[in-house]
Amino acid sequence: MSSSTTDDKEAAGPRHPATRVLMLGCGSMGGALLEQWQHIDDFEFTVVSPSGLRHFPDSVQQARSPKDLSGQQFDIIVIGVKPQMIAEVLPGYINFLAPQGLYLSLAAGFSCTSLVALTGNPCVARVMPNLPVVLGKGVSGLYASEGLEQQHRVFIDRLMAATGYTLWVPSEDALDRVTAVAGSGPGYAFEFARAWAEAAEGLGFSRSQSRVLVLKTLQGAMEMALHSDSTLDGLRDRVTSKNGTTHAGLRALNKDEQLDNLLIATLQSAYSRSVELR
Repeated sequence: MSSSTTDDKEAAGPRHPATRVLMLGCGSMGGALLEQWQHIDDFEFTVVSPSGLRHFPDSVQQARSPKDLSGQQFDIIVIGVKPQMIAEVLPGYINFLAPQGLYLSLAAGFSCTSLVALTGNPCVARVMPNLPVVLGKGVSGLYASEGLEQQHRVFIDRLMAATGYTLWVPSEDALDRVTAVAGSGPGYAFEFARAWAEAAEGLGFSRSQSRVLVLKTLQGAMEMALHSDSTLDGLRDRVTSKNGTTHAGLRALNKDEQLDNLLIATLQSAYSRSVELR
């Protein structure tokens, strides 16, 4: 009796080696990305955590210093340390990047040009994600140096597809603008929800009731928008009867276009700060 399992394996051909990823630092954003990345087939992750106290899934290796990586080579090095630490930390790990390897930076304000100058490697890309990547519902901007090859884009696209929606942009200035809109966006959403929930408490609901009423309303409205071809103002108008309750509320919310102007100022301030950090 022949072994069908063996035959199937032979028919499938040899398995390609896994793409090895070294993460330098794994803070809030790096940890959020790793939550989704660890489940991608054919990728293996090692995290440098100097304290050695972080808990990672069994599938993720941990190192405390370059000494723990002796003899190893990685296809991608993810730069997850703070921008002001890059020049100090990254040189100690340059020799662990395989030939034709890729640097993928999560650091704001540290340009691809600076990374190429520091590492001597032209294959550099930056990603600006937002925190919902931890749920696979993030929004991330991506920018690459001119030296990035198509195979590197494939690697990056596979990694980031697991975390939500991604947008490649043509310049680092555009990446700063994505940061102002989406990278910082969850903060705006949480602040708006907080103010809304507090206003609901003022109508007599408990704190827990107000939180659920607001968050569930936001969730339903955004799901409706994402699954609709209507414009956002068209959706707004669908729930707004002339001289009705929604009409009265919206008139107060955006009196004299105050809300429009406030959001313009919010995004411009965030963008300006990104420019300052370059």
